[in-house]
Amino acid sequence: MSQIRFACVLSVLALAAAGCGDSSPEGSGGAGGAGGAGTGGDGAGARADGGAAASGGSGAGGMTTEDFVAGGDRPVDVLLPEGYDPTQPAPLLILLHGYAADSSVQDSYFVTSTVAAARGVVFAAPNGTVDEGGARFWNATDACCDFYGSGVDDSAYLTALIDEIEGRVNIDPNRIYFVGHSNGGFMSYRMACDHADRIAAIASLAGTTFEDQQDCAATEPVSVLHIHGTADTDILYAGGVHGGSGVVYPGAVETAARWAAIDGCGATATEGAPRDIDADLGGAETTVDAYPGCSGTAVELWSIQDGVHVPTLVADFSAQVVDWLLAQSK
Repeated sequence: MSQIRFACVLSVLALAAAGCGDSSPEGSGGAGGAGGAGTGGDGAGARADGGAAASGGSGAGGMTTEDFVAGGDRPVDVLLPEGYDPTQPAPLLILLHGYAADSSVQDSYFVTSTVAAARGVVFAAPNGTVDEGGARFWNATDACCDFYGSGVDDSAYLTALIDEIEGRVNIDPNRIYFVGHSNGGFMSYRMACDHADRIAAIASLAGTTFEDQQDCAATEPVSVLHIHGTADTDILYAGGVHGGSGVVYPGAVETAARWAAIDGCGATATEGAPRDIDADLGGAETTVDAYPGCSGTAVELWSIQDGVHVPTLVADFSAQVVDWLLAQSK
């Protein structure tokens, strides 16, 4: 989805106005949200102004007690939760945007920062770099989305970001989470593959993992929540060839099954209570398949029946996702 088209989606809420089109080199797997807020284009942090976080204040052990900016030359606001106590280890949640979006757009769509603040979670929403076509992206898997071959090491950048946050805030090392949409979902899987020793759980909407299992070097189990619309025509529910890279990616069921195997779960998922995720679809439209017997972890597939790539999310979508993540730890 191009930045222009994404702005058009947001104009439905009278938050942006632009002509619609789809000239993105991704060709499949855009980002953004029909139910979201904010605007497209560049951004330096989770807040619209890209750098409003405070940097003063300190507590026990010299840990900061106020929001601050991390990330070096790719700055991101790190937001501390309500009633933050520097003497108590807090979970860390990192939100990753989709292709051609940015951190502020993604958080406006998911509203994850608000949920994190209310649940005692430290929150950051970093930005990918800008490609030659002018779109922000994450170099996640071979399928998505370094279409111009920059070779940027986003896995190393995000790991260094975690390190920096842990140096400033009392983070529980057993409760570090990633949430991503589309390209951000691909990148969340990349982090789980590359840094399974540090990531407790990930949640991906409309993203997926490597096609070649050998490219995923997960050294230990990671809890995985895979969310995907069965009518997604950008990143296909059944898997396919990515339009921007020409590389094959696995489908939702295969992705969940692979992680169930990594996590030592049973081979056959069991059906759970359905959920309501898509506000445009009636009732509890999302089926839940959970793999039993995992090794202290959880793997679930939430399939939005007739759901699209950018669903209109219900108000408590992020609450459902964050609560699922917080139930998992290393």
